[in-house]
Amino acid sequence: MNDNLAMYEEISNPLDSVEDFLSGHDWIFTRPNPDELTVSVTGNTGAYRLAFLWQEEFSAMQFFCEYDLRVPPERQEMAGHALRAINERIWLGHFDVPQDTGIPCFRHTSLFRGWTHSSNAEHVSDLVEIALSECERHYNVFSLLASSL
Repeated sequence: MNDNLAMYEEISNPLDSVEDFLSGHDWIFTRPNPDELTVSVTGNTGAYRLAFLWQEEFSAMQFFCEYDLRVPPERQEMAGHALRAINERIWLGHFDVPQDTGIPCFRHTSLFRGWTHSSNAEHVSDLVEIALSECERHYNVFSLLASSL
């Protein structure tokens, strides 16, 4: 068998590691299909919806940490300025406010080719910790953008 094909076959779905991590925190999650997992968590400043999407064809996992806030259309331009200032200063991932939903979120895509179940678990743990920390740190900005003044 071709070594490249063997490498792809050894890749485990990292959402299995996500399940282990979430269960270890007693967080209740839903997994509507093998390639998608969501969970709602409460931080110090707000509530967040975490979503994990596995794309086996690319050995990649998209991760979203959405705020329980909505930026109205009239503040989208202001949100763009805030996003630019925030995203210039973070090392991993980025913030986004999609025009169609107005829901601010932290996003990051990770490549998992050649990773093992244990390295997946450590990566997922770090990713969730970083995302929640960044979301907490920038909560006030998005809360102000979402509030009616």
